[in-house]
Formats: sequence, structure tokens, C-alpha cells
Amino acid sequence: MPAYLELHNIGDSVVRSEISVAIEHVFADYPGEWRVSIVGSRGNDDWELTIQGPKEFERSYTLTAATGQHEPEIIRSLLVRLLPSSI
Repeated sequence: MPAYLELHNIGDSVVRSEISVAIEHVFADYPGEWRVSIVGSRGNDDWELTIQGPKEFERSYTLTAATGQHEPEIIRSLLVRLLPSSI
């Protein structure tokens, strides 16, 4: 089931689109309703990632630009590590 995405203050539309595709790819095979939010800070280069899913699953993570965590492939890889192996 696709995830519901909220992306705010994360840059241009090309970056936003690439991140959306990466996130949707990760959740394509996960059952249930998922919500993913990435909100960029206006005060620094950090983005706050929040994932909510079935069975009260919730994770939060700060994505930092200095370590390359704003790249779509890095975000995809991080999501795979943060998500449970089964629901």
C-alpha cells in the first residue's frame, strides 16, 4: 500500500519528486496505512523524518545535510533500516 507523504521545506520540486519516488518504492510491499513526513528546518540544514504505521509503529530521525542524508537514495536506505522486517 502506498504511504501518505508530507514533504515541507525540503528544496526544489526535482528533489521533492525524487524523494517521493524513493519513499513510495520502499512502502510498495508493506501492508497497512503508513504516513511519512519530512519537514525541513528554516533555522538550519536538518530535516525531521517521522514514520507512522500499523500496530502503533512510530519512528523519528533527524536527517543532516552535512552527512549526505538529504539524498533520495540515502533516505531510501535509512527507511529500509528503520522499518520492521514484518508487520
